Amino acid sequence: MPELQDVLDRAAAGGRISPAEALELYVHAPLQALGEAANAARLRRFGDNVATYIIDRNINYTNVCVTACKFCAFYRAPKHEEGWSRSLEDILRRCEETVTLGGTQIMFQGGHNPDFGIEFYETLFSTVKAAYPSLTLHSLGGSEVVHISRVSGISFAEVITRLKAAGLDSFAGAGAEILVARPRTAIAPLKESGETWLEVMETAHGLGMESTATFMMGTGETNAERIEHLRMIRDVQDRTGGFRSFIPWTYQPENNHLKGRTQATSLEYLRLVALARLFFDNVKHLQGSWLTTGKDVGQLTLHMGADDLGSVMLEENVVSSAGAKHRSNRMELIHMIRTADRIPAQRDTLYNHLLVHRDPAEDPVTPEVRSHVSSTALTLTPA
Repeated sequence: MPELQDVLDRAAAGGRISPAEALELYVHAPLQALGEAANAARLRRFGDNVATYIIDRNINYTNVCVTACKFCAFYRAPKHEEGWSRSLEDILRRCEETVTLGGTQIMFQGGHNPDFGIEFYETLFSTVKAAYPSLTLHSLGGSEVVHISRVSGISFAEVITRLKAAGLDSFAGAGAEILVARPRTAIAPLKESGETWLEVMETAHGLGMESTATFMMGTGETNAERIEHLRMIRDVQDRTGGFRSFIPWTYQPENNHLKGRTQATSLEYLRLVALARLFFDNVKHLQGSWLTTGKDVGQLTLHMGADDLGSVMLEENVVSSAGAKHRSNRMELIHMIRTADRIPAQRDTLYNHLLVHRDPAEDPVTPEVRSHVSSTALTLTPA
């Protein structure tokens, strides 16, 4: 298909493609040609064969939530007998474990608890930062800012400014799911609109707070709506440059109100990863995930334009509660990257390389990490 190849060549060379062209590529381009173009775009951007990972911990501070998203198996309604909130003492213990195991990042995520306003988060972040200044707090997301704004009666800008002053370093892409109105309303009718989520992120970028952007695919959206989700993110990125990376993953169907099987196949996911590398000429990093798709598919993303495989996470509860059963550890993740013919490198939140594993014989595994691997399954999840 010569016309599609022309579009692939332009995108691989760094040229911009339109949403209509992106949809044609996503639906019709041969998989091999799509992957080759995406990989060429990655090589042009980075000029090396490195693939990164990060060691971090996702600490869920509460499962109490008033938003009741249909895809979520983690939340419990206020006053539910299974609702809980972690003590600050428990959170600090988990942070200490993270530092001991070589972790550099904490991602705080939780439900929209009606009892938690801005003061709760200020205390949380400032206490953790004071005790463990080496940890980067890459946490919350647009939805949490909207919730805090409602509970505390303050603007998005004030919420963000106060969170930043308390120690929050950057926002995760939490709450994006799918930004397009029809499917978003179908799966999360009580959540803010996609436009509002993007407004929060744009406000944060303007206040010096970078973020990631995510996409949960497979909840019934059309191919055109998948591309529209990307378009909405790219338009904001044109104005702010504040999205550090893009992280697509697939919906997990267990223990929630959507039920049914995951509607995004592995092939659809891989095509979306490659298409994202070509479409996002203005977003530097692209993360492949295998918590929801499996290790083989996660490894294949490194041949479809991804430059990062996310985190060796020391704790994760939200996606796992919906049925994600894949587990790994740091040693296996390094092996996955190597056998994809890439050079593994541990990174920090800003994607700076902390340790490049050029020689397999010198892969560092501390006694603490080895002990933890033997007793606890480490997982990879969107960050």
